[in-house]
Amino acid sequence: MASQFNILPTKEHPAQGANTPDCAGEMRPGELHPRPAWLKVRFFGGENYQDLKRIMRTLQLHTVCESARCPNQGECWEHRTATFMILGDICTRACGFCAVTSGRPAGAPDEEEPERVALAIEQMNLKYAVVTSVNRDDQPDGGSKIFARTIAAIRARVPDCKIEVLIPDFRGDGAALETVVAAGPDVLNHNVETVPRLYRQVRPGAIYARSLQLLRTAKCLAPNMPVKTGMMLGLGESREEVLQAMSELAAQGTDILTLGQYLQPTREHLPVVRFVHPQEFAEYKQLGQRMGFRHVESGPLVRSSYHAFEQEQAAKR
Repeated sequence: MASQFNILPTKEHPAQGANTPDCAGEMRPGELHPRPAWLKVRFFGGENYQDLKRIMRTLQLHTVCESARCPNQGECWEHRTATFMILGDICTRACGFCAVTSGRPAGAPDEEEPERVALAIEQMNLKYAVVTSVNRDDQPDGGSKIFARTIAAIRARVPDCKIEVLIPDFRGDGAALETVVAAGPDVLNHNVETVPRLYRQVRPGAIYARSLQLLRTAKCLAPNMPVKTGMMLGLGESREEVLQAMSELAAQGTDILTLGQYLQPTREHLPVVRFVHPQEFAEYKQLGQRMGFRHVESGPLVRSSYHAFEQEQAAKR
């Protein structure tokens, strides 16, 4: 059946009261742009999907697949892959693009969560696990110790499983970053999300230069560990800004870059300014490889954790 993650109509733009038809059907009232056919995805709800859902609920775990309304959730879960979201499901920041609930978390992080994540990975028989988190600016270490304990718990229970962590910026706390890197993840990911000009509206509370510093420091701390980042396109950035950001990211020693289309999760989030054509994504992939990235995953439905195992393998070639 059609995915429930197809782009929702945005709030009506003051300058556009009329609706126009799109190439795949009629536009809905208030929609700024037609939804191109390449963004329509099938939603899989088979046996594997239901099994993963049961495991997550039984172990009281959160996934970014669900919380962020990822368009690839059905496909990934049907293939028994998921991105675990630790440190709770309440984020202390309110980014303009993100569907994760924001607010003040109730209490400290769950100390038993690392072991439950490891148990889920064992039950799912995963060979590659991705662990991310909400921002926990309320914690002195930003939650870095829970990240490290989660890595250790997975290693102890499923020693052959590779681990990728997608971390917040820890507000520039170098000690917190060192704690995570010292735990020995196979890949460290930190997304810059967008070009610096758009940070105030897209990533309030974050600083582009701080994210660059995190990527550079991570590579210095562990030169053999692949370092990864990603950006969303379609938020109003220009081609020149994308290429400039890509060049700056490559200069930090970043190994893997992901580029995907921004999709508005609800009407309360930032609207899509434009839909980037697949050919443009393909061009960015070629240009990124020339800039020195070891692997570039670029396409409308690409997300940082989408085909993460394949990305890690490609970066090693």
